[in-house]
Amino acid sequence: MNYRRFGNTALRISEIGFGAWAIGGPAYAGTIPIGWGKTDDPTSIKALKTAFEQGINFYDTADFYGLGHSEELIGQVFGNHPEVIIATKAGHRLNEKGEILFDYSYDYLIRACSQSLKRLKRESIDYYQLHTARVADLEKGDCIRAMQDLQKEGKIRYWGISLNTYDPAPEIEFLIHHRIGNGFQVVLNIINQRIVELLPEIANHHYGVIARMPLQFGLLTGKFDRNSRFGADDHRATRLNPEILEQAEEYLLPVWEMAKKYQTTSGALALRFDLSFREVSTVIPGMRDENQVMQNIADLEKIRDHDMLFLKKLYHDKLSTLLSEMQKFG
Repeated sequence: MNYRRFGNTALRISEIGFGAWAIGGPAYAGTIPIGWGKTDDPTSIKALKTAFEQGINFYDTADFYGLGHSEELIGQVFGNHPEVIIATKAGHRLNEKGEILFDYSYDYLIRACSQSLKRLKRESIDYYQLHTARVADLEKGDCIRAMQDLQKEGKIRYWGISLNTYDPAPEIEFLIHHRIGNGFQVVLNIINQRIVELLPEIANHHYGVIARMPLQFGLLTGKFDRNSRFGADDHRATRLNPEILEQAEEYLLPVWEMAKKYQTTSGALALRFDLSFREVSTVIPGMRDENQVMQNIADLEKIRDHDMLFLKKLYHDKLSTLLSEMQKFG
């Protein structure tokens, strides 16, 4: 396992991190699934332990993943382990009707952090993130004050924003302009390359970058086709509908061919695509079991420059159209 510095922090994190949304298990906001379907806790625990044994020291979760269950599992396995770096998020919660509410108020974030610390069984969170906060939330100032106070109290070491999927530029510019925070979590994959043009500016101001959704909900693993279907308790049931799956099957054929050329899996190719950007500190594929852990750490030579150019051109020519269609479904 290789390691990279996270921005201007003291954190040295594994290039492959553990995305822990899926191990949170099934959860709902009213009737809307916000999880990845049924999970098995012993299997999830084994995945976490295997990841650490293989050199993964960075684990990304959120208090909303499984409505706290993902954090609980990480806390059960690692607790205050000094070599394990934990990133979590706050700002999403359910209201009394069970509907999703975005809450970046000072009091809520202070309370949410304390609850996360309890579930994680830690004295301090290494990297705390505002879960898709927008500029309007930042301008109010309450969430920034909460993060800075938590940092002063030692409850968090560093903080930043987990950015929204489709228009991250305003929040990046806000933090850079005000010289606050330490990093950004961004969506970056072969299908969604919108963040690429902003990466140099982020790095020039010494912010760390976490690349999430490297497999675009599993589309880039090559395991799905137009006939694939997802359970009602899996958020992909609406996001990856038959129309999207049919388009992806056609548009991603060149990616599958490139994976064959490199004699690797399409998933490994997708991860290496993210890590080919020097600005990226770590990439966090979701991992549900031991097999997925081992697949995600498979070694792969650096993607050659001409292949990177091809993947960028493929995005502009075709995959951006697929992304626009996906955006209609969340």
